[in-house]
Amino acid sequence: MAHFVIMGCGRVGVTLAHTLDDAGHSVAIIDQDDRAFRRLRRGFTGLKVSGVGFDRDTLERAKISEAYAFAAVSSGDNSNILATRVARETYHVPHVVARIYDPGRAEIYQRLGIPTVAAVRWSSDQVLRRILPEHSLSGDYREASGRLILGEINVHDDWAGYALEDLEAVAPIRIAYLSRFGEGVLPVPGMRLQQGDIVHAMMPINAGKDIEKVLSKAPITSTEQNT
Repeated sequence: MAHFVIMGCGRVGVTLAHTLDDAGHSVAIIDQDDRAFRRLRRGFTGLKVSGVGFDRDTLERAKISEAYAFAAVSSGDNSNILATRVARETYHVPHVVARIYDPGRAEIYQRLGIPTVAAVRWSSDQVLRRILPEHSLSGDYREASGRLILGEINVHDDWAGYALEDLEAVAPIRIAYLSRFGEGVLPVPGMRLQQGDIVHAMMPINAGKDIEKVLSKAPITSTEQNT
């Protein structure tokens, strides 16, 4: 079980909070307006933190230093991006995602290494896929026999610069396409992973834990292999 921090207690934030709470995770949800917490059900067991989501005191009350993931889903693009950068750059939260309303900003944010989901094609499921990697194994497509599934792969930032073939060599996957700057890109020979890329791959349905074990961590260097 892990700790998740959510900024924004609107319809989307509430859906995320309830889903994670139901899964047994620890959750803290932040909002500037105390009245927003009325949207949470009575049985919600997480923290309700009043304050500005990019304020360090607020984040620390939400136990950001313990967070496995941070999702900024308030109604303000700038607030979401600022809060997400603080979570990643100051508190080194490994998994972050920001909701945005302006799809034209996606490329800028992706270059900052911040996964974004544009509101025009946004759903709570898409955010969960970015902050809860195993959730992606529900898959976008499952072939007829049920043995293979197409889904998003959680890849550690340190894999940036490696060839796509390097990822396929260490995990039982075939990369189908990348989401780069908000657009789908088909792999070509010699293509290398860039920071902010989202990897979509075919994989055996029962290989999720093995894939996660390898690719969610920094790649092992040749020096480390020899020690």
